[in-house]
Amino acid sequence: MLPARHRLRESGDFTSAVRGPGASRAGGRLLVVHANRTDARADLPPRVGFVVSKAVGNAVVRNRTKRRLRASVGTRLSGIPSGLDVVVRANPAAAQATYAELDSALERQLARVCEQVGAR
Repeated sequence: MLPARHRLRESGDFTSAVRGPGASRAGGRLLVVHANRTDARADLPPRVGFVVSKAVGNAVVRNRTKRRLRASVGTRLSGIPSGLDVVVRANPAAAQATYAELDSALERQLARVCEQVGAR
């Protein structure tokens, strides 16, 4: 479980992270990671949200996928820059992926998107 201050909850926050000015994305077969810098102040923690649609599978599969993604992001929170909003979107192929596959895909895509946002 991610701490409350690290969670995206509002629809507008998700939209800003995915489509806002300066938003970046990095994708692969399993995941697409979107990110947008909201504020570079050190007192604002990074916030993360998850999108797992019905295309991924039934409720059991979607919830399992979200739990795996939350656990993976939880181990990487310290590596995400302050003031960054991140949205992790699972593709249908994520339903058959193991935790290790999701973890390595997330690590790769998160590093790419943080690099893109940091370069701006």
